[in-house]
Amino acid sequence: MRSWPALLLCVTFAAAGRAQTTPHEGDYTIADFPFASGGELSELKLHYRTLGRPITDAAGHVENAVLILHGTGGTGKQFLSEQFADVLFRTGQPLDAGTHYIILPDDIGHGGSSKPSDGMRMKFPHYGYIDMVHAEHALVRDGLHVDHLLLVMGTSMGCMHSFLWGEIYPDEMDALMPLACLPVAISGRNRMWRRAAMDAIEKDPSWQGGDYTAQPAGLRAAMSIELIAVSSPLQWQKQAPDGPSADRSYEKMLDARLGGVDSNDLLYQLDSSRDYNPEPGLGKIQAALTLVNSADDFVNPPELDIAPREIKRVRRGRFVLIPISDETRGHGTHTRAVVWKQYLMELLKQTKQQ
Repeated sequence: MRSWPALLLCVTFAAAGRAQTTPHEGDYTIADFPFASGGELSELKLHYRTLGRPITDAAGHVENAVLILHGTGGTGKQFLSEQFADVLFRTGQPLDAGTHYIILPDDIGHGGSSKPSDGMRMKFPHYGYIDMVHAEHALVRDGLHVDHLLLVMGTSMGCMHSFLWGEIYPDEMDALMPLACLPVAISGRNRMWRRAAMDAIEKDPSWQGGDYTAQPAGLRAAMSIELIAVSSPLQWQKQAPDGPSADRSYEKMLDARLGGVDSNDLLYQLDSSRDYNPEPGLGKIQAALTLVNSADDFVNPPELDIAPREIKRVRRGRFVLIPISDETRGHGTHTRAVVWKQYLMELLKQTKQQ
């Protein structure tokens, strides 16, 4: 039986752990933000969360900052989940919030940041990945006054943004860890499922060019397509081994994904990948980089053999393909940190030694 002092100590440590991963939230406004497609917003708001506190060197430069970027339709809040934060941000973990300053933005078109559903609808500038990365950089450098990052890490869309960070700002980070993407333009089936989801909305008469009064029925079809794209075949077979259970699981998962989704926001989110193509600039990346994909990822299927080929062009690049297991979750493996934590630790160790 534990003594009262021992129990009190355990409670104290637990409370300290929770406080350590309690985020600070804020908004940063960029004035007169220009978009590559044309147009400008007089005020572009970026919502963000931070964990920990910045530590500066003698010259006043922040030296412990980490930037983590979310995927399509997500927000920085997703990284506060147990499967991510408890594995990476707790005391003694690789990105311990007690010693790191962790930055979690909501990208343009997502979460608490400026987006079409705020009122402009389809008049909102058609942003692309390059615009999103420029805005992330403005938040980090001008808003939070961080001019160098220990690590840029991202999942799915954030994975692709990580490659762009490495090319556009090659001397502003020590390490890059892209999770669940490929370092080439969105094409083939990856573009086709996005186009199919967009068509489901745009070809629905109730969409009315974006001026609907209720979410168009096509949104449900679009989210069904996205649901398949992020599917986890092994886990889904286990949880739905027969027709009735599969039907129930489908309805439950789809209803959960539909909550709070806006059709115009989704259109913009899916189309924003149109300008992504890091392939020509992979040789510009200076930071140590580890790309991690899982073998059961529908969005980035290993049989294309793209990642092993292209990673050779990254001077300090490494590619890890995680085999299908009880721990993988298809495309969603990117947020199950326990699966790839060891590769993050190896990357951080590598950068410390250099």
